[in-house]
Amino acid sequence: MVLQQKAEVKLWGWSDPAEKITIHTSWDTTSYTSKGNADAKWMIAIKTPAAGGPYTITIAANNKIVIEDVLIGEVWVCSGQSNMEMSDSWGVTPEYTDDISNASNQSIRLFHTPRLTAAYPQDDTKGEWVVCNPTDLKQFSLAGYFFGKKLHETLSVPVGLIESSWGGTPAEVWTPKDSILNNITLHTSADKIKYSDYWPAKPASTFNAMIYPITNYAIAGVIWYQGESNVGAASTYTQLFSTMIHSWRTAWQLDFPFYFVQIAPFSGYEGISGALLKEAQTKTLSVAKTGMVIIDDKVTDTTDIHPHDKMDVGFRLADLALTENYGKQIPDKYPMYKSMQVIKNKIQITFANADDGLINKGEPVKGFYIAGADKKFMPATAKIKGNTVIVYNKQVKVPVAVRYDFTKSPVPTLFNKSGLPANLFRTDDWDDVKTIQ
Repeated sequence: MVLQQKAEVKLWGWSDPAEKITIHTSWDTTSYTSKGNADAKWMIAIKTPAAGGPYTITIAANNKIVIEDVLIGEVWVCSGQSNMEMSDSWGVTPEYTDDISNASNQSIRLFHTPRLTAAYPQDDTKGEWVVCNPTDLKQFSLAGYFFGKKLHETLSVPVGLIESSWGGTPAEVWTPKDSILNNITLHTSADKIKYSDYWPAKPASTFNAMIYPITNYAIAGVIWYQGESNVGAASTYTQLFSTMIHSWRTAWQLDFPFYFVQIAPFSGYEGISGALLKEAQTKTLSVAKTGMVIIDDKVTDTTDIHPHDKMDVGFRLADLALTENYGKQIPDKYPMYKSMQVIKNKIQITFANADDGLINKGEPVKGFYIAGADKKFMPATAKIKGNTVIVYNKQVKVPVAVRYDFTKSPVPTLFNKSGLPANLFRTDDWDDVKTIQ
């Protein structure tokens, strides 16, 4: 396994009540002791050094267990639904055949949590640590693997990846039950979830069985790719997602970073429901120590809800972690709407995260729409000027609002000079708009 470096990590298990447990590690001479409690359980906190290994941990009581080949490094949880779960075993990503075949790496360790549900929080889960190898990796998250691979290659430390994901699951099932039932807004929304034959829908069911059992395990942070199953309930998603993040941090008793993937364009969404969910995800960035990667420019087939490019997803998540957690200087900020100014019959949009200027890739900037007080959005001509874009349509004499890529299948053309795509936005909050193509 991999234990989090330079941390206080917990080891725990089961024993007879009052049974004395003594732990020794091969990285120092400290002796740690505890004893079984009345519930026949024990837990000991030990300190870990800087990255290294392999080490051994010896647990002695009425019997003795020696845990061998223990590495110290960086541990991340990889969670969400099918786009996190997608593995080489799906057979849809032949472009990664060589990556999987050459993936044997003693310094990357994988823990795959099986699909499980429970009505109440559990203290154990099935699964085991394995050294990264082509056979086991075929069943492991591609996005998670490429994230861990880049961390390892950049930091030169061992990396442990804990995958806990389930395709199709709404965010409610990953959120503690009380957090939902005690909030009338989230409770009402959860009652509207449509049940499926393929994934659970009851609040907390996967949190109890697939997240809670690992909350004693010290981690560096979480990466998350989910949201498709909450399209249609975007109005409550920001609150739900924020609540989920806070509840995980509470369960771990750790204010860890939480980095997530914005859902990809998909032509199967009804109207702008996908755009509304992406907007809700963007608003979640108000939660401290969160970050979002945008992948619209990496999607080649908007008829598939599962984009096959999982390498760039993993790498962009890694860029976030490497910059925000580990002090590397890698571009990780996406152009974001900052402000607008009406100048006669035009509107000037200013972007954050584009101090070096904006660029269009391959064609005139598309995706901008402009409207007057009549709420009729017309395609806008867009001109880049530094970190601003000036938009107009001669038929809109008195413009009041702008939208960018607020459609089901946007084709991004606006980027900052680091090559990262601009995020969608709208300056209005209208529900009753008419878009004129």
